[in-house]
Amino acid sequence: MTSDRMTKSNIEPPSLEALLVLTKQAMARTNDVIIERLGSDVPLIPQLAGHLVAAGGKRMRPMLCLAGALMGQRSSGTPDLPEAAHLLAASVEFIHSATLLHDDVIDMSDKRRGRDTANALWGNEASVLVGDFLFARAFQLMVLTGDISVLDMLSTASARITEGEIKQMSLAGEPASPLEDYLEVITNKTAILFAAAAESGCRVGGGTDSECLAMHHYGLSLGRAFQICDDTLDYAATSDGMGKNAGDDFRDGKITMPVILAWRDGSAQERAFWQRTQAEGNINEGDFEEAVAILSYHNAIERSLAAAEQEIDLALKSLSGLDDSALKSALISAALFSVKRSY
Repeated sequence: MTSDRMTKSNIEPPSLEALLVLTKQAMARTNDVIIERLGSDVPLIPQLAGHLVAAGGKRMRPMLCLAGALMGQRSSGTPDLPEAAHLLAASVEFIHSATLLHDDVIDMSDKRRGRDTANALWGNEASVLVGDFLFARAFQLMVLTGDISVLDMLSTASARITEGEIKQMSLAGEPASPLEDYLEVITNKTAILFAAAAESGCRVGGGTDSECLAMHHYGLSLGRAFQICDDTLDYAATSDGMGKNAGDDFRDGKITMPVILAWRDGSAQERAFWQRTQAEGNINEGDFEEAVAILSYHNAIERSLAAAEQEIDLALKSLSGLDDSALKSALISAALFSVKRSY
């Protein structure tokens, strides 16, 4: 039975290392699938897509899919992960990569993970089309699993990601946006893919309904925390530490939790500043530093990170009904690590 021993206090210091080790072998096979499925007779497709995939990152989404499969494997007692788990993990990575390609075009970004973006190197048209190619490849991989339930999960997630991106566009330049709208955006654009990856992996791994549901809720809360932290770091981290340009969200008029909190608590003068810079796009030299000062005055960065911590508490709570194991411990540690990133 589950015990209460596995808590925050005995998982310190938080790290991704345990989850990386547990999924290492499965991730190697998944990487093989990714490389195989990037192939095309059109040379620009593997060249451009490979540029993004080779940029690395922690590959949290496919890792969550494989972790879910390992959770299901423990329950079903099967000796090896099914090939469907690797197909799904690769599919999740392709969905994520496709959204990044499209996002960088929409945001006119020139840096991603410290490297030039694909659109900066090959242009917007090529980036959008290769993103479409990756979406198509992702659906091919889902079909190959032969499991209609996971096809439904990931196709629904893909639709909701697009809804989230469109909703985010509607909030752009609107610092008076309700916090609830922001939370809806990050749930759809980020958290839903975390949830679908973890749940679908558990499903094909042979997990029980309760295990699959636990992985879904874990992924959902982890994804929200991850995005809140990422948005907050835009005002609190250096460009080198982020892999993108600090202040990009500010300059793009992207409305995130720190700005919403500062607007809600701000004076008329501060609101006029946000109106000029975010709604009107009239940004002068020194305005980003002024924005950071206003956020600091209202503790908006600390409060945003506290909201991310609350999401992590929900993620850990979702695992509380699962038996203690090395995998559960690794998932807890990974969740705690997600809000301890450098900033």
